[in-house]
Amino acid sequence: MSDHTSAELPPDVVVARRHSIGDLLARTAARRPDHLALVWGEHRETYRDLDGAVDRVAAALAARGVVRGERVLLFAHNCREFVLCWFALARLGAISVPANFMLGAEELAYIVDHAGATGFVVEDSLAPVAIRAMDLAGVDRPTVRGWIAAPEPSGVARPDGWEDVLAWAAESGGEPPVVPIADDDPLQLMYTSGTESRPKGVTLTSRSLIAQYVSCIVEGEMTADDVEVHALPFYHCAQLHCFLTPDVYLGATSVVLPRPDPELICAAIERERATKLFCPPTVWISLLRSGALERHDVSSLRKGYYGASIMPVEVLRELGERLPGVRLWNFYGQTEMAPLATILKPHEQVSRAGSAGTPTLNVETRIVDDRDRPVGPGVVGEIVHRSPQAMTGYWRDPERTAEAFRGGWFHSGDLGVMTEDGYLTVVDRKKDMIKSGGENVASKEVEDALFRHPAVAEVAVFGIADSRWIEAVTAAVVLRPGAEVTAEELIAHARAHLAGFKTPKHVEVVDQLPKNPSGKILKRQLREEFSHLAT
Repeated sequence: MSDHTSAELPPDVVVARRHSIGDLLARTAARRPDHLALVWGEHRETYRDLDGAVDRVAAALAARGVVRGERVLLFAHNCREFVLCWFALARLGAISVPANFMLGAEELAYIVDHAGATGFVVEDSLAPVAIRAMDLAGVDRPTVRGWIAAPEPSGVARPDGWEDVLAWAAESGGEPPVVPIADDDPLQLMYTSGTESRPKGVTLTSRSLIAQYVSCIVEGEMTADDVEVHALPFYHCAQLHCFLTPDVYLGATSVVLPRPDPELICAAIERERATKLFCPPTVWISLLRSGALERHDVSSLRKGYYGASIMPVEVLRELGERLPGVRLWNFYGQTEMAPLATILKPHEQVSRAGSAGTPTLNVETRIVDDRDRPVGPGVVGEIVHRSPQAMTGYWRDPERTAEAFRGGWFHSGDLGVMTEDGYLTVVDRKKDMIKSGGENVASKEVEDALFRHPAVAEVAVFGIADSRWIEAVTAAVVLRPGAEVTAEELIAHARAHLAGFKTPKHVEVVDQLPKNPSGKILKRQLREEFSHLAT
């Protein structure tokens, strides 16, 4: 019997037992070398070829000074190069920092500075923002600067000192160093969209991520025979960690798209005979409304997943009618859980409509009050979790980490209620709970009521300042094509289904709702846009 603790294991033992993100790809390549791994435009790559390209990128990064623990920014839309760099950095024990490609230079500079990023991999169209951010953050001599040429010409010339990532992938000679990587060594910083003024850096490790992949694979009924279309951004944990990397872990085929365009998605499903697709409800709705489902043969699709928000019941019914061969799963969670926490399975979609399901394989969930005491079934409280999937903490923020993990549970910041048999309903984000006239109003309940009106395509409910009510319930509504309805009619419709204090005081009809690339509606932006309604 060994007399070593896990922290004192010899380096050779650590390497032999290593189960890091880069190892997942290497082991799949050994099992399924000739299976199609990646489709990107006209490019098609087997697992043997993908693993070799990742090795070459890792060797090139190491040769240029990237070492274990170094933070490297990934600032690009979905592409092959993003996939190569994610696995190559993990193979070196370096920490990738994916960033939202919609950020401005000042916002990106905060992340660069906060993460202490010293390496950069940037898409050409985003380079002016990235270079300005580097200047603002005071990064004079980066370890590495990688350049990604987007499929559509951007008109941005590659500056001196920046190197083509595809050239790294094509370099011959040299093997990446074998790096001892412990289960809880940080491998990625995911920056949250931020409910406060600044986003938080969520620290994810191999232990967090691989435990989460197992939950996704088992509960989501994922297999090596899947062919999946990846249209949502990889900088977001849902697409990268619930779908792309589990596919690589299994040895499935990944079809990568640059954006969640309904025409691109349906054309890819038809062309590749795809079986699997993840979209947030907003994108599933756009698929239903675009006409793309009728223009393409999507009969190969068998598994559909959604998250970020609950699917409206009317949309669930329509999906069931128009895509009868597709079984649906609801994945609920957040970045800090890597990100899956609970799942609502296909046979529960109608009978448990509106529920986030039950805790997934590697997660324990409960509801607690403001003093962190467990509450009974039917009582609203904060959703908390225990799981190896949980982050190890917020980067460079021990106070927030301690607050999030107080009492030995991760506090989600979401409000929820549990049934007797363990099904979770997410009531609202704490920040989105509207305080109106001394009563709590869950925005989701009001949204569900408005969604019942046949003219409503999308809706977001939020609170704005009000001298009488403290906050006035306000709704922004997108109408179905050709539909006509007044704000007064929608308020009357809501009043027929809701208590008076929950009924919107204001309804605004808009052309579209502001969303981030992962499909989440930006309620903070709506509050700002309609702040003039405040009294």
